[in-house]
Amino acid sequence: MPIIHPSFGQLDDDRIIFFDTTLRDGEQSPGFSMNLEEKLRMAEALDDLGVDVIEAGFAIASPGDFESVQSIARKFAKEGPVVASLSRANSADIMASANAVKPAARPRIHIVLATSELHMRVKLRMSHDEVLARITESVTLARNHAADVEWSAEDGSRSEDDFLCRCVEAAIRAGATTINIPDTVGYALPEETARQFRMLRERVPNADQVIFSTHNHNDLGLAVANTLAAVQAGVRQIECTINGIGERAGNAALEEAVMALRTRHDKLAAKHSIKTTRLLGISRLLAAITGFDVQPNKAIVGRNAFAHESGIHQDGVLKDASTYEIMTPESVGWTKSSLVLGKHSGRAAFRDRLATLGYEVGDNQLNDAFKRFKDLADRKKIVYDEDIAALVDDEISNQQNRVKLTALTVATGMGAKPMATLSLEVDGEKRDGMATGDGAVDATFAAIRDAYPHDVALKLYAVQNVTGGTDAQARVTVRMEEAGKLVDGQGADTDTIVASARAYVHALNKLLVKRERREPPAA
Repeated sequence: MPIIHPSFGQLDDDRIIFFDTTLRDGEQSPGFSMNLEEKLRMAEALDDLGVDVIEAGFAIASPGDFESVQSIARKFAKEGPVVASLSRANSADIMASANAVKPAARPRIHIVLATSELHMRVKLRMSHDEVLARITESVTLARNHAADVEWSAEDGSRSEDDFLCRCVEAAIRAGATTINIPDTVGYALPEETARQFRMLRERVPNADQVIFSTHNHNDLGLAVANTLAAVQAGVRQIECTINGIGERAGNAALEEAVMALRTRHDKLAAKHSIKTTRLLGISRLLAAITGFDVQPNKAIVGRNAFAHESGIHQDGVLKDASTYEIMTPESVGWTKSSLVLGKHSGRAAFRDRLATLGYEVGDNQLNDAFKRFKDLADRKKIVYDEDIAALVDDEISNQQNRVKLTALTVATGMGAKPMATLSLEVDGEKRDGMATGDGAVDATFAAIRDAYPHDVALKLYAVQNVTGGTDAQARVTVRMEEAGKLVDGQGADTDTIVASARAYVHALNKLLVKRERREPPAA
């Protein structure tokens, strides 16, 4: 029997809903904080990708979180994806979420409550009856403020079958329209995930009237495998993140799940709304915003995903790409062309190439990126797609920053003490810094601290080349820690020292955002 859902109407039996939690679960992972402008940019990109539900945040966590959820809801006030906010099972959380998502054309309140024996005893300190009563009270309250209510059984994969059935039944009876059973700690095996969903769909009254959802963490590297097992067991909603970001080892990666559905349509017959050719672009956008690159061998969007070095493999691909490629690079946004533009190229050609690479930028961003492109073209003999992506990512990541690098000079050499002088713009005010150090990079970082005093621990400094050759751009990643808070920053330039300074300033800006966040009040 077809399901009639308040946000989606009548759903075809093979329709899969993609619920993206990059802006909530993904942003909770260390170092991944985003400011409001970055969240809005990601929300727009997720909408362009075709995501059905955007979990915009945890509204009660802080005034900033509430503002970001509400701003995203306002962005989709007339049309667009469902906008959801997470809530614990208490009235304060639920009302914060209700008020935050209210402007959206299709708002959702998402309630979570633990159901495993371990979590109930240690974390909640609640009895079975108390948990059941709380489910009924919280879902009922939420339904009074939104037609679309999702209920999640935290640590559901480790919950006892009979009690989990009672909890799901209570949630459905109280008005939940989506039931999510998360593998919160990444413990389940695929066959266990499939068995649990089949059991719930068979045993719980009115289970055929709601959408079942799967939310899997990757602690054992099984998040996507468990997600696909859930789909085979009749689950209709996939909860996932771009690049698989999230707490600890992350969540199921959207790009992997959707391409598995597409590539193995023979076993996973399902329809969805994701535009797969935009996957690489949104992956790179998230990497630029957060400062976290995906690993080279990352499925779908890693730079080695369609690379072949083995002679046997190369021979096969040259004869017929399907010998070693189960999907085309173009289907996820990669292009076969690598060499594209030079110093004589115009603005129109540059904009067109950006669109081909998956970047949609406004006029101001285009002007800034084009200026840097022309400067890069003057310094490099050949400008590759990867160079353009790196400079645009770098430009995007530094939009709306409170601290900006405006000038840098470094003097160093054999037998000389390296010295760096630089200028920063901090909230519109110019600040100069000068320092010596144990090497050019150390002197540069010390000069930044001289211009803008702060005390952080440098946890990681890594340099990668964007392309080959001695004139290649360097992409630098910097990780810093302050009071237990980790942030990553990235910067790109043909000058490694400049790239390092950009990365440090990027991380510093993310730390300023992180300082404004606080733990949500106790339930």
